[in-house]
Amino acid sequence: MRFPLKRIATVAAAAGLALTLAACSGSGRGGTGGSDSGAAKDGGKGSLIGIAMPTKVDQRWIQDGANVVKELKAAGYKTDLEYADNDIPTQGQQIETMITKGAKVIIIASIDGGALGQQLDDAKAAGVKVIAYDRLLTGDKNVDYYATFDNFKVGVLQANSLLAGLGYLDKDGNKTGKKGPWNVELFAGSPDDNNATFFYNGAMSVLKPLIADGTIKVTSGQTGFSQIAIQGWDPATAKKRMDDLLAKSYSTGSVKLNGVLSPYDGLSDGIISALESGGYKVGDADWPVITGQDAEVASVKQIIAGSQYSTIFKDTRKLAKQAAQMTEALLKGEKPDVNDTKSYDNGKKVVPTYLLPPVVVTKDNYKEQLLDSGYYTESDLK
Repeated sequence: MRFPLKRIATVAAAAGLALTLAACSGSGRGGTGGSDSGAAKDGGKGSLIGIAMPTKVDQRWIQDGANVVKELKAAGYKTDLEYADNDIPTQGQQIETMITKGAKVIIIASIDGGALGQQLDDAKAAGVKVIAYDRLLTGDKNVDYYATFDNFKVGVLQANSLLAGLGYLDKDGNKTGKKGPWNVELFAGSPDDNNATFFYNGAMSVLKPLIADGTIKVTSGQTGFSQIAIQGWDPATAKKRMDDLLAKSYSTGSVKLNGVLSPYDGLSDGIISALESGGYKVGDADWPVITGQDAEVASVKQIIAGSQYSTIFKDTRKLAKQAAQMTEALLKGEKPDVNDTKSYDNGKKVVPTYLLPPVVVTKDNYKEQLLDSGYYTESDLK
């Protein structure tokens, strides 16, 4: 939904008047120049910050929302946290409402990174800063900063953990001397999520040479992103695809599936369900190695039980803190810290980005990574 021209003009006029009054009154407002020249030295304490999250279906987004609110409130801001039930129009309307309410910054974890151009334009017209949160906002220049994890590295770690589970690598990442070949199937994330291609490209940077030399055999022959992508990161779609793969490529029983590259714990759930329906049994020697991502409680339990081999832990407490620090810097008229100014081209601009490190979690180190860090308690995993 676009703001009417009259409304945009009114907002712009009001903003200009506010800046003029601030300059005349000597109120101490100032900044680093440019569009931030009206920023408050105190970081705009008490300002409203909008937080747009995609869904409550996935545990991680519930945690993300709560963590961002916690960090922002601790820093002295008001918050408006909204979940959109994975419905793009709903998320768009929620963001428009945040603009109308007077949010100074909006933190957006998008459902479809390319579907919010209108809202980004409206935010710019109203003087609202936008931080893309974990999912890049694409196709529009009005994205100020991006806070996420090193998504290419996520894919590299997933591929290496798959190879460790198969026995090609040891726990330190060194080659064991085992040659395979191993039968593997590949899954990728949703085509409308920019992160999915980073995960895929990272994983394939490791696996492609091994596929080429025959160490890894993709029995179905499906290795291209468009062939293996799962729209909406939907577990049911992943299950159906795994059912089809088993029926078409492994039905004779003479060819056993040794591993599955899964980029997300929810997809791993669907894959595990299909394998169990297809006659594979958890605990048997021929149970496939299955990767994942997000360290969701259910998946960590599956790792402990042996049905899932690994997941990627992305400490969303640190991501929330980074988003809050970016928010405060913007409201002070300062430039937020970034550590990547080259990788995240959204089609209209390269978005300045802060990347956080991901970590592989397996049965061997889940206590150290998840319990000792306080991310989960022992009772969470029972």
